[in-house]
Amino acid sequence: MTSQEAPQLHPAVADALTRHGLEHRVVACPADLADTAEFCEHFGIALEQAANTILVTSKKADPPSYALCVVLGTTRLDVNSAVRRRMGVKRASFADADTTTELTGMLIGGVTAVGIDSLPIYVDAAVLAQEEVVMGGGNRTSKIFLDPGELVKLPRVEIVEDLALPRAHAH
Repeated sequence: MTSQEAPQLHPAVADALTRHGLEHRVVACPADLADTAEFCEHFGIALEQAANTILVTSKKADPPSYALCVVLGTTRLDVNSAVRRRMGVKRASFADADTTTELTGMLIGGVTAVGIDSLPIYVDAAVLAQEEVVMGGGNRTSKIFLDPGELVKLPRVEIVEDLALPRAHAH
């Protein structure tokens, strides 16, 4: 996971890591390996070490509300129950890629809660049980490794029990 040149984080992510004092390390990521499963398989990282950040939106609400959710790669976000209740909306769904990029400034495969101060951030309690997690660097060419306890230093973070459910066929 080394590169000839230093990996470049999204500027908002780099700023937030410094501003909030998160201890971390950054690695370069080939853009074609930015998606969680491909990255973990290629570099021999357990999928339960991957902390995915997903933007959720309320459905049929005007104006819509949004929240970022951080869950392990071995789980699936419980958007129809846990997230919907936490957001206080009748219906919620995953935001599409265009909305995600518009609200976060980040591309799918690199989205991270680090650097997003304007939205609520719900972190599944199972994420904190990991010794170390890997997250997007705000782009498709970098990843951040950190102790998940560092995430509580971010503004608007809330730890939520059972935010995600085990995947039926996690491997």
